[in-house]
Amino acid sequence: MFELFENELNSLGLLLDQAKNAGLDFLENIGEKPTYIADQSVVAAYLADAGIGAADTLEVFRKHYEKLMVASPGPRYWGFVTGGATPAAIAGDWLTAVYDQNTQSTQGAGDVSAIVEKETIRLLCQLLHLPDDFNGGFVTGATMSNFTGLAVARQWAGERSGRDVSREGMAGDLVVMAATPHSSVIKSLAMMGIGSNKVVRIQTLEGREAMDLADFERKLIEHQNEPVIVNCSAGTVNTVDFDDIQAIVALKQKYHFWLHIDAAFGGFAACLPSQRHLLEGWEQADSITIDCHKWMNVPYDSAVSLVRKEHSRLQLSTFQNSNAPYLGDPLENFSYLNFLPENSRRFRALPAWFSLTAYGRNGFEWIVQNSIARAEELGSHIEASEFFELAAPVRLNVVCFRLKSGIERMAAFLDQLNRRGKVFMTPTLLSGESAIRAAFVNYRTEKEDVLIAIREMEEVMHAL
Repeated sequence: MFELFENELNSLGLLLDQAKNAGLDFLENIGEKPTYIADQSVVAAYLADAGIGAADTLEVFRKHYEKLMVASPGPRYWGFVTGGATPAAIAGDWLTAVYDQNTQSTQGAGDVSAIVEKETIRLLCQLLHLPDDFNGGFVTGATMSNFTGLAVARQWAGERSGRDVSREGMAGDLVVMAATPHSSVIKSLAMMGIGSNKVVRIQTLEGREAMDLADFERKLIEHQNEPVIVNCSAGTVNTVDFDDIQAIVALKQKYHFWLHIDAAFGGFAACLPSQRHLLEGWEQADSITIDCHKWMNVPYDSAVSLVRKEHSRLQLSTFQNSNAPYLGDPLENFSYLNFLPENSRRFRALPAWFSLTAYGRNGFEWIVQNSIARAEELGSHIEASEFFELAAPVRLNVVCFRLKSGIERMAAFLDQLNRRGKVFMTPTLLSGESAIRAAFVNYRTEKEDVLIAIREMEEVMHAL
């Protein structure tokens, strides 16, 4: 064996202790770490013939790069709907790297990882009050989850036109409808060859991001002779607005379209009895996107794609590795190799299994309720502020606001706020006008963090 490998295997415990201590140092001081670092310049490195070993490499990383790491898993990083990682999720993620499984089959593959993944999907559906009507699997994030559901929808649309799209390619027309689709939905349509400009936009309700059902039905009538795929928002990115799922499901019985629900983080509203009505009817969807590295607080990258079991053959025809006959009947011998886009898949379910098992229903109810409470606190301050005003009502866990002094100052305000490194927010567009958004999903965020943010916001306004 290469001498350096042998030496490090013999001292692996010490190396892992050093890595653990580095991680603990970062996490135990996460509240003091900056949320923004302006100067990200580094000295270019050159590959040496002789490596310096893992322990010295860790020291080099800490000296040159760790100091440039922002506190994205921290309590005041409110951009991009970024969750932190709970202790159980971190433990599961570390062991994911140790076990290094290529998670594929529930039978005959030599390891239990695919069985654990299916069990994790079962537990997640129980948490979200979804029935056992869906095939589910882990993908990298909401983009690949939306891609998966919409790709099966494309296969369904092709079948309605007498065409096997996965074998014969796209031909003819299919219609994709949405009111306020996330950018990952548009990206997915581009990747699938449908086209990012092909979305038939449904009008939204006045002052809302939710679809106008009257306009929706008009468009369904207009396209009733074509296969229609409908993207439904269960928690829009700007204002956490929900389309009326129950009403859309009722129309589905009349017009027979494919219903894809993008519930990337809004799906976790089902954890709370007081918010569950927002998702009433979602169990009737054909496909659902759930993002775990948001409100579930597991490490990036982790999302789930759910597709109704009645569409198993469509899902199989979309993703099957047809050149692997030795795998047998893929419906009887379930393999993620044939049901999701990726052939190579790490044991991504393990951090989620650890989290669900460690914290149970009560733990995730608390995370969701805590996020809502913190958002409401910030929203209440903005409503009473002389400097700011809400751009939309605070729904669940996102606060979208503007400066009273005009949108022309908002870019400078946000830049200075973020550069101070105490809190991080992102710009957005709402109804075509600039706004700022703060998204609360991290279990670490407390009342004190909201007070720190308010103080920072006011100090920046006084300095402008």
